[in-house]
Amino acid sequence: MPYRILFVCTGNTCRSPMAAALLKSKQLPDVEVKSAGVFAAEGSEASAHAKTVLKEKGIDSFHRASLLQKEHIDWATHVLAMTSGHKEMIVQRFPEATDKTFTLKQFASGTDGDIADPFGGSVDAYRAARDELAMLIDRLVEKFQEK
Repeated sequence: MPYRILFVCTGNTCRSPMAAALLKSKQLPDVEVKSAGVFAAEGSEASAHAKTVLKEKGIDSFHRASLLQKEHIDWATHVLAMTSGHKEMIVQRFPEATDKTFTLKQFASGTDGDIADPFGGSVDAYRAARDELAMLIDRLVEKFQEK
């Protein structure tokens, strides 16, 4: 069964593009990946620090921000939000997405909690976010391979 994973954060320049790039780098058959932001400025690049910390792991990211739209929701089999606030916003705007919308932590590891927003922070804040995302993406991949 193909999985179409949509990662969602605020501006679609830090967390969700990093999560998408990390999952894409696994090159899994039957897994498509996109990202969007609930308040994204359409067409913005990923933040410089996000690109830097991905490059440290050998991942090149050519990203342009997308504002979350109904088309994204319709496309996705799973909508994975970076925070419970994002999840609530998604479900409020797109009630039809309720059954396929989770926080990334909730879906990947069964725990509650948000991925801290590194926006405006140091490169170390981005590394911490990347490493947390990488761990959760690994769990996500395990989950898909179990099915």
